[in-house]
Amino acid sequence: MTTKPKARKFRIKRSPSAVTKAATGATTQPPVQSPARDEGAQDPVRMEKPITPAAPGAAPQDPSAARAGEVSSAGEVSGEQDIEAIRHEGLTGRQLRMARRVAQKHGLPATSDFDAVRLLREKGIDPFQRSNMLELVVPQAGGEQREGAPGDALAQLPSLKGGAGGQSRVQLPQTIPTGKQTLPSVELNPMERRMREISDIQRDITRRRRKKMGLLIVRLAFFVMIPTFLAGYYFHKIATPMYATDSQFLIIQSEGGGGASPFGGMLPTQFANSADSIATQAYLQSKDAMLRLDADAGFKAHFTSQEIDPIQRLNPDPTNEEAYKLYKKNIKIGYDPTEGVIRMEVIAADPQIATTFSERLLHYAEDRVNSLSQAKREDGMRDAQIGYEKALEKRRETQQRLIELQVANGVDPEAVIAAIRSQITNYETLLIEKQLELAALLDNARPNRAKVDGAQGDVRRLQAQLDQLNDRMSSATEGTNSLAQQAVTLQLAQADLVNADTNLQLAQTGMEQARVEAGRQVRYLTVAVRPVASEEPSYPRKFENTVLAFLIFSGVYLMISLTASILREQVTS
Repeated sequence: MTTKPKARKFRIKRSPSAVTKAATGATTQPPVQSPARDEGAQDPVRMEKPITPAAPGAAPQDPSAARAGEVSSAGEVSGEQDIEAIRHEGLTGRQLRMARRVAQKHGLPATSDFDAVRLLREKGIDPFQRSNMLELVVPQAGGEQREGAPGDALAQLPSLKGGAGGQSRVQLPQTIPTGKQTLPSVELNPMERRMREISDIQRDITRRRRKKMGLLIVRLAFFVMIPTFLAGYYFHKIATPMYATDSQFLIIQSEGGGGASPFGGMLPTQFANSADSIATQAYLQSKDAMLRLDADAGFKAHFTSQEIDPIQRLNPDPTNEEAYKLYKKNIKIGYDPTEGVIRMEVIAADPQIATTFSERLLHYAEDRVNSLSQAKREDGMRDAQIGYEKALEKRRETQQRLIELQVANGVDPEAVIAAIRSQITNYETLLIEKQLELAALLDNARPNRAKVDGAQGDVRRLQAQLDQLNDRMSSATEGTNSLAQQAVTLQLAQADLVNADTNLQLAQTGMEQARVEAGRQVRYLTVAVRPVASEEPSYPRKFENTVLAFLIFSGVYLMISLTASILREQVTS
């Protein structure tokens, strides 16, 4: 903040007045009009060069009447020395003016401010004594008041009457005799010089600040205001109105027990996981979806129309990259993980075309969801089907081998061996009975020879039959083609058949579970908000975009200014 220097202002208007002649009868010199000062202007310091005062009682003489080679008197030299000493005292301009007024009040013929101080000191009067300004305003001779407004009493000081003889006193501003040197002194008071320097510094600071403020306003107008005005003009007058169509959809999956209910695999019970929703969102924002939309609904053809302004319009023959850049700008898709809802906004120059684009994209999303779940379901069912077919083929092979073994043997080896073992057991029992009977006959002293011979024959026959059965049993249990080997092979074939049956049952169970799991993995796209054509344009948002442009330009200018100031400081330091 610039503080202006304070100084007292004096409204003094000089008017021509006749200078009375001295008591010695000298003639009055013609008055000289002093230049008038502007009212309200600052009164400069009046520092005049010393003028040799006239001797008391003598009239001032014209300096042109002095003859060459004339030497000043001792009084004049003494007066000049006193004035020079007063000049070096460092009196202020206000003190000098006060001394002049006091000298005028006492009727002293002072030719300068310093001469007034000298004359007052010679009379023993304090030249800096304060007095009421109303004492200077007295009526003129004859008791008549001067003409003019009452406010001119201080601006034009009237002549003062005083003294016993009624002689006229010298008033301010007084007339300086012609020929006297009245040029101001080049020397300045230290206080005045300091105040003048401070004033110059303040004016220089004010000038610099105004210059910097002007440059700042120019820079702001060039870098911020004009670009903001151009952006606002574009948004309000040039930009093509765009229509937005909103829609919302979500992806759900079916989950339920396959055997618990006939509708278990078709009941949607929960939302799909976020991976499916994110994959669908990524597909709708991909270049593949853009190309498919261009092929079905003419995306490029719509945005190359001449009805769209040049900034939002595509080139007549745009590349896929250019079209995809505009596609990402006009197709806005967002996924809310807390609700599982995908929100889609489609922007176009025509509301019906925007609705058509939105419906096409919903159809693409549904196809993508079906393809994502279908691949997973087909993989699971394919693995289960392959396992079931392998188990069924193995069971068939095992059963076929068992049948072939049974046909090759003709009889059941185990049954034959069991029958032989039963026969051997029976013959061994009979043999033991016959041997006991023969032993009882032989225990008699005179056994019956016929019974003994019969018993011995029975024992011999039973032993032969038992040996034959043992031989048959040995042949059935020993060798590569024995009945025992055939029985073991048949048992292994039967065990393989049992295992094949078990594996087949497990494969059937796995296939059923795969079918249930495939039913659980089915994804459904449900449209919560259908796309509806808009009746009013949604873009551009004129006021918001203009304010945003202003903030952007202001931020860029601020960053550039800060960077430039930092670099300037670094360079100068």
